[in-house]
Amino acid sequence: MTKKILLISVLLVATAFSLRAQHLYPFHNRVKGSYNFWLYTPNGYTDTVDKPLVIFLHGRSLCGNNLSRVRRYGPINALEMGMHIDALVLAPQSGGAWKPAKIWSIVEWLEQRYAIDTNRIYVLGMSLGGYGTVDLTAAYPSKIAAAMALCGGGTSRDLCPLNEVPLWILHGTADRAVGIGQSQRVVDAMNNCGDTNRLIWTRLNGMNHGQLVYAFYMHETYNWLFSHSLTDPGRKVNRNFSLTPHNMNRSVYRSIREGNKIIVHSSAPATHILVRKENGELATIADTAKVEVVEEVEVAKTEKGASANKSSQYYTVKKGDNLGSIARKHNTTVKKLCQLNGINANTTLKIGRKLRVK
Repeated sequence: MTKKILLISVLLVATAFSLRAQHLYPFHNRVKGSYNFWLYTPNGYTDTVDKPLVIFLHGRSLCGNNLSRVRRYGPINALEMGMHIDALVLAPQSGGAWKPAKIWSIVEWLEQRYAIDTNRIYVLGMSLGGYGTVDLTAAYPSKIAAAMALCGGGTSRDLCPLNEVPLWILHGTADRAVGIGQSQRVVDAMNNCGDTNRLIWTRLNGMNHGQLVYAFYMHETYNWLFSHSLTDPGRKVNRNFSLTPHNMNRSVYRSIREGNKIIVHSSAPATHILVRKENGELATIADTAKVEVVEEVEVAKTEKGASANKSSQYYTVKKGDNLGSIARKHNTTVKKLCQLNGINANTTLKIGRKLRVK
């Protein structure tokens, strides 16, 4: 019996040490009337420097009372696989439909105990979590800096407040679990409310419901969120990022598992982002709109030295450009450009827009 107790004690200590080493903590029954949740704190976190907060809302398959289920996919899983996000990450567990007030009660609880930049609180979710993202954003538009809703919809009676927030809605055209019409209904409601200049609506041609999970393992997702703040003049949406069927695939898992650590920096909006300039040199800049290619990958060293991943390449649309001329400049085709950017041959190209060309 003594040996058994000793073994259990060792396992508990080892588990606790592992969680501390990963900066991942489970919280049960801490916020009265709300959800149990995971909280991730980034490397080097102290209570003297405010950090952004990312809220992840899971889908129906992770509902229940077993908090470990929330680690199956999403930001927490990505972090455990090797991704590093320079922000606090909140991942609550729901037993059913998400309730905005319950989620926000956790946020308020955290604000009293952790150093959180209240101008940079973000939310993203998939499926049921996509609904939760839309509803939470509609309920607290003046508190959420940016939101990303994947293959969901919305149940809020008033969706007009969504127009106040930089919001990216994505849905696969081949989704049979939650039809793309659910996201279209949200977009239509926003259009009926008036100005939708802060909305990005992406229809992912040929993608099914489950495939949108790849977004949680991509640095583009978090960099897009972090490029927004409540203090931004006019709260403009950043349209310089691209999530398409071409880059949302299983390779995102392999990149993390092979040791290529994705570092998502967030010490200030759109800053500390590594970019590759036209001459091939890496630099840190404050304005991602000034470069053609954006990347944030810390590549693991091998015996032969460090090797860099090939980054996606982007082209900024200039006056007089069209898809044909851009395709010729980059030795590609109009069809390929449309596939990479989720557009069609008749799409109007706005000056300053970034198109993925490789």
